[in-house]
Amino acid sequence: MIKHIVVIKFNEGKGAAEAQILGEKFAQLPAQIPEIKEFIFGADVLHTPRSYDYALVSLFADSSALMRYQQHPAHIPVLEYVRSIATSIIVVDFAV
Repeated sequence: MIKHIVVIKFNEGKGAAEAQILGEKFAQLPAQIPEIKEFIFGADVLHTPRSYDYALVSLFADSSALMRYQQHPAHIPVLEYVRSIATSIIVVDFAV
């Protein structure tokens, strides 16, 4: 299994409205992409100086399933939205 973690720092001036939209977009993906085994996401609640604004934690059977997810037509517009609101995106993938 592969755990896929993404943390997002929003552009200046982006915040709760963008987090709400992103959550709505993420919520649609598990029904559309069968490779997703687990999909947990949400906005940061502490807002410390080192906090990022949003996180996604997901699980896939293997690296091939993760690659299919990343290339899936339903995922592409969500990724484009994230890129449009983010100043930084950090990803880590590890075996579990």
